[in-house]
Formats: sequence, C-alpha cells, structure tokens
Amino acid sequence: MTYDIDADVLRRLRALPTAAVSDALDRAGVPGAVHGLAPLANDFRAVGPAFTVRYAPLDDTTGRGTVGDFLDDVPQGAVIVIDNGGRTDVTVWGGIMTGIAAVRGISGTVIDGVCRDVSASLAHTYPLFTRGRFMRTGKDRVRLTAVNEPVTISGVDIRPGTLVCADADGVVAVPAADAERITESAERIERVEADIVEAVRAGSTLRAAREQSGYHHLQTRQS
Repeated sequence: MTYDIDADVLRRLRALPTAAVSDALDRAGVPGAVHGLAPLANDFRAVGPAFTVRYAPLDDTTGRGTVGDFLDDVPQGAVIVIDNGGRTDVTVWGGIMTGIAAVRGISGTVIDGVCRDVSASLAHTYPLFTRGRFMRTGKDRVRLTAVNEPVTISGVDIRPGTLVCADADGVVAVPAADAERITESAERIERVEADIVEAVRAGSTLRAAREQSGYHHLQTRQS
C-alpha cells in the first residue's frame, strides 16, 4: 500500500513540534489532539501517514485470537495506529513487532492501549506512544477486526493516510486534506513564538512582545 502524501508537507511537519501543530489544528477548528497517549522515552518522535489497525475483545464465538500479522503490509515510513479500545489489561505490541518494525523503517507505533517488552523499544530506539505498559499478552484475549479502516481514539478520527505527528508532548492527527494549511499555520506559530523570545532578549517586556505579535490570538479559531 502507498499513500498520496505531499513529500514537502511531510518534511515540514517533521520539523514541527506537536504543540505548534495542535495550536494550528485549534485555529482551523479541526479536532486532532489525541488525549492520554505518551512516549516511552521523551526523545521518541514519529511523523508519517497512518496505517490503522483495530482489535476487539475475544468472545466465545470467535475462536482463537489474532495479533500482529498485519505488520507484513505496513509501508516504510508509516505510523502504525492501533485501536485496542484503550485497554490497559492486555498488550497488543511486543518485542518481536518492535524489532521487525525498526528494521523495516516504520516510523513508529501509536497504541490506544498498552505495550510490553519496553526494553526492546528503548534498545532499538523505536518510537512507541501508548497509554502505558503491561506484560500480559493479548493472544487469545483479543482479535484483529480491521486493517486500514478508520479508527477513533479519544474522540479523534484517524483514517488510513491521516498524518500522525508524535513527540514528547503526545500525539496529534492531521487529516491529509488539511495538511498544507495546518502546516503553514503551525510554521507561523513557531515563527511568532521565536520572535517573542528574541524581542524579550532584546529588552522588551513579555507583555509588550506578546501584544505586538498577536500571540493571544494565535490559536483562536478562524471562521
């Protein structure tokens, strides 16, 4: 599978912090901040088009559980987004998957749930963003129900190809159709904030620098 993503927009997003992207999403009135997810290490960063996966609890009618085989289909540079319903009692990602994903050039994995084999992720410096960590396997406890279909995490809709940006502050999702304008807005926000710091270093008060730059309206939704 391939994604029709503008390479220049993707390059520019890689240079932006999620804080600026989140502010730009607010300004555009586009929901995109995925609440409750954090990296296993603060230097982890992942940016790329979403490859989406959904799990559901196993029940008496569905036979044995299935985990992980979708990894063979993930394109290089994608960010795997796994919807496990926010469960923290079983994991859907472990050391084998980390090792394979790292070798194949996958950008990272975002999990609405937990992972295990954390030491493997740290050793490979493979970016994982989760609700926590727990050792109990999801095998025979969950089943794979969908691959590359829309998922919703913390109220944010993520489709295959949605641009996912993740860093020490968390995870944001940028709809592909809005990527250019969100990126431009985030870049402007970054420039304004840098100008404020420079103005204060040059002798301005913070209040005056913010007022002159229009800082207090940077995130205000535009009609």
